[in-house]
Amino acid sequence: MKFAQVRRAGKARAVVESGGRWYELGRPLHKFVGSSDLGSMSPAELGARPVEVSPEEFIAPLNKVQRVLCVGLNFTDHAAELGAELPTYPTIFTKFGNALVGPGEAIELPAESTKIDWEVELCAVVGRRGRHIAEDQVDDYLLGYTVLNDVSVRDWQGRTSEWFQGKNWDRMTPFGPVIVSPDELDIAGGLAMTCTVDGEARQQGTTANMVFTPAQVVSYISTFMTLEPGDLVALGTPAGVGLSLCPRQWLADGQVVVTAIEGIGSLTNVCRLATSLERADL
Repeated sequence: MKFAQVRRAGKARAVVESGGRWYELGRPLHKFVGSSDLGSMSPAELGARPVEVSPEEFIAPLNKVQRVLCVGLNFTDHAAELGAELPTYPTIFTKFGNALVGPGEAIELPAESTKIDWEVELCAVVGRRGRHIAEDQVDDYLLGYTVLNDVSVRDWQGRTSEWFQGKNWDRMTPFGPVIVSPDELDIAGGLAMTCTVDGEARQQGTTANMVFTPAQVVSYISTFMTLEPGDLVALGTPAGVGLSLCPRQWLADGQVVVTAIEGIGSLTNVCRLATSLERADL
């Protein structure tokens, strides 16, 4: 199944794709996540009605996301391009909901930096509350997977050994356009991952090159914290980030960034400089 959101009459409405048809649930998707087993219920059981949906209508697939847990250096080719050793354990850092935007929304570039980078990532979406989740049970706790662009402010990220201040800028992390249930994706077999900037290929990778699988990462995180419905787990990026290019390249105002993962879809976002009003104290 596929899960997404559209805006109808000014409000977010969840839509579900099943059997090639889209159905509207009538409320935002976060109202259903954690309260029902969406992946095993038919549209009729969810009280959905058939609707016509265009991909251009998709907005961020979830409202009210509070936590984004991210894995660094989780692709063998990305670690190699940075000259970094493969980690023994998953390297975890965090983002919060303030960083997120949806398909078609602007990536807001802060005036405080000119070293802003792209990172296409596969992102797991938690569907059930869980702690100490066994690796072979992880799929039972996920609503599915989506695309996330872990846009990074590299000069701020490098100020200290902790990465948070380079990762959590307001409205810089697109995700979507849909959430696809785990049974529809062959992640271990290798899903193509790409990122283009103004039509030029920057990243071309595959999920087959992950150091830690999604099941390993989610199980590991659940060892030390309870995962909640709606939590996002971003699973790392392949080679081709701007930091590793020679000469290095960064995102600029007006550029169009497209991040895509096979079997899920693509995110298109335009880079825009944040305005003085958005930076002011309100």
